[in-house]
Amino acid sequence: MQSLKTGDLELMDVPCPSLKAGHVLIRSRASLLSAGTERMMLDFGKANWLNKARQQPDKVKQTIDKIRTDGLFSTIEAIQAKLDKSIPLGYCNSGVVVETGNNVTGFSVGDRIASNCSHAEMVCAPVNLSSRIPGNVNDAQAAFTVVSAIGLNGIRLAQPTMGETFVVTGLGLIGQIVVQLLHAHGCRVLGIDPDPGKLEIARSFGVETVDVSRGEDPVAAALAFSRGVGVDGVIITASTKSNQPVHQAALMCRKRGRIVLTGVIGLQLSRADFYEKELSFQVSCSYGPGRYDAQYEQKGHDYPIGFVRWTEQRNFQAVLDAMASGALNVEALISHRFPFDEAHKAYQLLHSKEAYLGILFDYSTDSEHSINKLKSTNVLIEQTNNVAIEAKKPVVGMIGAGSYATRILLPALKDFKANLDAIVSSGGANAAQFGKKFGFREACSNAESIFQNQDINVAVIATQHGSHAQYVNQALKHGKHVFVEKPLCMTLEELQQIEESYNTEQLLMIGFNRRFSSFTQKMKSLLDSVREPKCFIMTVNAGDIPASHWTQDKKDGGGRIIGEACHFVDLLRFLAGSQISSFTVAKIGNSGSESILDDKSTITLAFEDGSMGTIHYLANGHKSFPKERLEVFCAGRVLQLDNFRKLQGFGWPGFSKMKSWKQDKGNLACMHSFLTAVQDGKPSPIPYSEIMEVSRVTIEIAQSLT
Repeated sequence: MQSLKTGDLELMDVPCPSLKAGHVLIRSRASLLSAGTERMMLDFGKANWLNKARQQPDKVKQTIDKIRTDGLFSTIEAIQAKLDKSIPLGYCNSGVVVETGNNVTGFSVGDRIASNCSHAEMVCAPVNLSSRIPGNVNDAQAAFTVVSAIGLNGIRLAQPTMGETFVVTGLGLIGQIVVQLLHAHGCRVLGIDPDPGKLEIARSFGVETVDVSRGEDPVAAALAFSRGVGVDGVIITASTKSNQPVHQAALMCRKRGRIVLTGVIGLQLSRADFYEKELSFQVSCSYGPGRYDAQYEQKGHDYPIGFVRWTEQRNFQAVLDAMASGALNVEALISHRFPFDEAHKAYQLLHSKEAYLGILFDYSTDSEHSINKLKSTNVLIEQTNNVAIEAKKPVVGMIGAGSYATRILLPALKDFKANLDAIVSSGGANAAQFGKKFGFREACSNAESIFQNQDINVAVIATQHGSHAQYVNQALKHGKHVFVEKPLCMTLEELQQIEESYNTEQLLMIGFNRRFSSFTQKMKSLLDSVREPKCFIMTVNAGDIPASHWTQDKKDGGGRIIGEACHFVDLLRFLAGSQISSFTVAKIGNSGSESILDDKSTITLAFEDGSMGTIHYLANGHKSFPKERLEVFCAGRVLQLDNFRKLQGFGWPGFSKMKSWKQDKGNLACMHSFLTAVQDGKPSPIPYSEIMEVSRVTIEIAQSLT
C-alpha cells in the first residue's frame, strides 16, 4: 500500500477480499512490479503539494472553482481526505483459483490464472480481466501477461504487416515486449534507448539498435534502416516529459506513416511535422477494448467477437499463447526476484543506480499460510494507541469505507467518541487502513461480521446505493439501530420489505444531513413564525457525471434523483413542516425513452398546508455557480441560502444575514443527533414517518421519469 500524501509504503495485513458474482478468488503465486507506472506513483506521493499541483494542472482549476463555491476550509478538507489514504500497488498477477463466484463460467478451482490484480497474497479478479495460463508457461512468466497486453494493444493500433519497418522508442519492459511481438508479425525492428544494457537485451531478440547515449542520430539511423524511404511506423514506449520522441518519430516516418504512443511523453505536437506527410498519431488505451468500461470489466458483459475481435481478455490470451509458442520470451526480461515479505527492497531498487527491468514478487515463501487462514475475512487491527471504551457510548459497526464514509461519517463517529468495533469494505484494504486510522478493533470484508456481532448495537451503512436495502433489512432483523447514508432503498418493493423488518424499539435514520445544518435550523425557526403557505425554489447545480458512472447505473446507483435529489425533497419537507400531498416532474430535453439519466429535471412538490416547492436538479450548469441555492418566499419576506455558507433575509424583523467561512451541510450534527438518541434511548431525530414518506415520494418521482 502506498500513501498518496507522503509516498510511504506499507506491507499491510488486510482481510481477504469478498468474492463477488462474476469474479474469481485467486491465491497469488507471482506478481510483476510495473517499474514505470509504480515509480511514477511513488514520485507523485513523495512530491510536495506544489509539485503535486504542477503535475495535475486540471485539478488546480477544479480546486480554485471549489474554493469559490464551497470555501477555503471545506476545499482543504476535501483535498486532505483524498490524499490521506493509501492505495494498493500493482496490476500484473498470476496465481491459482481457490473459489469462483456466481455466474462464473470457463474457470474452475485449481486453474492457474493471470489477472490485472494488485500485489497481494489473495486477490479477487473479474472474469473479463483474467485468463487461463497454458501448461508450459510458468507462474513467473504469466505475471508478464498484463504488461504484455499493453504492448500488444499498441501494436494492434499500428496495424503492422509482414515486411514493414518499425521503430520502438524506449526499450524498457514494454518496449522489450513490443520488439518481440513486432518480430512475430514479420516486421523489421529498430530499437532506440540510451541504456546500453537494454540495447543488448533487444539485440538478443534480433533487433537493430540505436544508442543515443553515444550520440548516435536516431532519425538518420531510422532512414538508413528503412533503405531511405522512412519507416512504416513508430511505437513510443518511453517515459519522459520531453516532446522530442514524437518529433523524431514524425521525422523518421514515411508519408502516411503511423505513430502510436503507449508510454508517457510530452505532447506538444508540431503541425508541420504531421501536415506534409499526413501522418497518423494515436494514443493506446492500456490493455485494449473494454478498458475502463464497468459493464465489460466488472459486470462481465463481453463484446461480441464478430464486432470486437481483440478485447482486453483476448489480448491476455494472445500474449500467453505467444509465451507458450516461444514467440515472446519474458524469462530473459527478469532482472530481480524478491519474496513478497521483502517487497520494500524492490521499491528501493527503483530509486537506486542499480540496473533493473522485470522485478518479480514471489509468494511461495508464504506457503505455510493455509488457504483457510488466507481466506479469513476478519483481521484484528493493531492500534498504536489504546482506544478508550466507554460503556454508555453506542458500539458501531461500519459497512463501507469509500470516500463519503471516510471523509464525512468516520470523523463524525470519532468526534462523538463512539465505540468503534468493526469496519467492512469488500476489498479489505480500505477497512484495514481506515480502521487503524480511526481506532476500530477489527477490519472485515464481509458485512455478516457486523450482523453476527452481539456487541454491536449500531450499524452504519455507506455502501453503493443498490446494496442499502439488503443491509438495512439484515441489520434490523439482527436487532441493530441503523444509520444509512442516503438513499434508504431504490424501489417501492424494497421500501415495503424495510417496513416489515422495522420495529419501534429500533432507530432507523437516513443521513439527510442538510436539515441539521445551522443555516437550515435558522431558516426553520424563522419560517415557523409564519403561518401562511410558503414557496420554495431549490436550485441544484449538480454538475455533470458521465453516464458510465456507477451512480447513473440503474442497478448500482439508481440514478441521481434517488441517489441525491432525495436530500432536497427531505429539506423542503422539513422546512415546510407539512406532508407532501402530490408532485409533478418533468425531464428537461428529449434524451430518449431508453435513457435512465434523470439529472436535468424539475420537480414540483405540493404540501398539505398549501405550500409549494420546486426543485431544479440540473447537471448542465457551470461549476463556478453555487452548487445549492434555496430561496423561500412567504408573508412578504424572502430567505436566500447559498451553498450552506451564506443566508440572507429580506424583510425579516431582527434578521438580515448569517455567514460562515466553512460550509455547514449538517453532517456532524446529523450523526451526533442520531448517536445521542441511541445513547439516551430517545426517538430518531428524523421521525420514521418522514423517512418513509420522503423515500416513497423520491422513488415515485424517479419512476415517473423513466
